[in-house]
Amino acid sequence: MGDGSGDGTRESQLVHTLVRLADTLVDTYDVVEVLQTLVENCVSLVDAQAGGIILSDQGRPLEVIASTSEETRLVELIQLSAGGGPCVDCITSGVVVSVPDIATLPDRWPLFRERAEQGGFAAVHAVPLRSRGTILGSLNVFWSAPLRLDPESAAVVQGLADVATISILQERSLRESELAREQLQHALQSRIVIEQAKGVVAFQLDVGVEEAFTLLRDHARSHGERLSDVAARVVARELDV
Repeated sequence: MGDGSGDGTRESQLVHTLVRLADTLVDTYDVVEVLQTLVENCVSLVDAQAGGIILSDQGRPLEVIASTSEETRLVELIQLSAGGGPCVDCITSGVVVSVPDIATLPDRWPLFRERAEQGGFAAVHAVPLRSRGTILGSLNVFWSAPLRLDPESAAVVQGLADVATISILQERSLRESELAREQLQHALQSRIVIEQAKGVVAFQLDVGVEEAFTLLRDHARSHGERLSDVAARVVARELDV
């Protein structure tokens, strides 16, 4: 996998991705938008079908902060509801959890296995977002066919997980724990508003929630606005996209 087809080799795509993400890490960057962009690029780089990021905010309930599809979000939400699954176990254990063939799982995670198979997923690779011994969440990648991830692809996912951690904390956040907590809390609150806005747009335009999310992102990008700000205005009925 990752044979370098398309617009260039995987190496050049990875460099482009890192440069693009670095450009977004400015004082006013939108954490949700950065993580969404990161997980989308990760999926493309390792020839996966979907991906997502779960965040933990120091004792608060785990939250799905980014996902590439509604099916991915639902698979991750069922794990949060059940209190277990490869992505949740990755966070609680702080180590990589890789499942090459979900169908062969024992009865350890029955709800996850059932929902993943319903969503068309056959393999998953979850990597912890780690900062100085603290686990902030996990980057999770899904495939539609059984797959044992090769070392090079695993390294790509790990590298992007490290970038995700940096995008959450940055150097100043590493020095100021209070700021780190505020950024994480803001990200989680922003995601709630974004989910509400997706529902509003989906209802108003009679479209699926994934298309509604695309419309919200397109509007934010074309107008140079933060995704969370656009979502808040949509929920308040101050904006139609």
